[in-house]
Amino acid sequence: MSSDLKNTVEAADVRSQYDTAAKVLLAHKNILSRILVATVDEFKGLSPDEVEGYIEGGVHVGNVPVDPGVTNSETAERIVGLNTVQPEIREGYVTFDVIFYVRMRDGLSQIIINVEAQKNDPSGYDILNRAIFYVSRLVSSQKERDFTGRNYNDLKRVYSIWICMNMDECIWNHVHLTNDAIMANHEWKGKLDLLNIVLLGIPNELPQQGEEYELHRLLSTMFSVELTANERLNILENEYGINVEPDFRKELDVMCNLSQGVYERGIEKGKLENAKAMAISLHESGVSEDLIAKAANVSVELVRSWLGLSVA
Repeated sequence: MSSDLKNTVEAADVRSQYDTAAKVLLAHKNILSRILVATVDEFKGLSPDEVEGYIEGGVHVGNVPVDPGVTNSETAERIVGLNTVQPEIREGYVTFDVIFYVRMRDGLSQIIINVEAQKNDPSGYDILNRAIFYVSRLVSSQKERDFTGRNYNDLKRVYSIWICMNMDECIWNHVHLTNDAIMANHEWKGKLDLLNIVLLGIPNELPQQGEEYELHRLLSTMFSVELTANERLNILENEYGINVEPDFRKELDVMCNLSQGVYERGIEKGKLENAKAMAISLHESGVSEDLIAKAANVSVELVRSWLGLSVA
């Protein structure tokens, strides 16, 4: 193996491990509850501990397929809960990073929450287009799982929350449906709040303290490559009152070590472009995306995004 390809493989492997660690860390309910308090109107004003109690069942991490036909059951049988695939047969599937159900304060209705972690604003495709696809899948996959036949009034609201790291500033957008009355002012029945996309841009430099930046500072604390494990723990415990249990502490330490590895290899300082350039060069030489992905130990999706190709 050439030194360039070896460096590419090593860099991509650290990146892959970092992505996995980020998802696992993000999936802790005491983190998710704070995201919900900030982004879902119905939970605003509640404490994170209260909201944590509304998160139902298990939080699925990287095992619910996005692909049409496999997010829910392919049979006519009603399945309660999200359909998952086993790790050993998951290769080739695009999966949601984090996905779970949340019971609303009325004790009856539910919403579906999806959280996606991105190392940056991707260059291979427009992130909003992907977010729209994901949120649409979250709606359409409910048929024969959360509702049957034509009971469309049973559709659950969905939120797809995208956390993009290494941005230049704190960013927050809420993309949702609006109703423009072009002729007359007829009130059509239905849930205008059914689809929700939240886009959060997180800078690597820790945002200042204050209510306005509370969520961004929390996420930056978790994912910034500039902070040590102890610095992260101090902020999480002292500023956010998060009880950092042994499992969480261990995962945060792993995350810190991996982020340092990413930093030392210069992946987020421009050298990731070398890995991308190598993938492009190999592809132009006739090497397939599958072989490039296997050589670099990354997903075909990532390779295709490097090559500017659509994700199958």
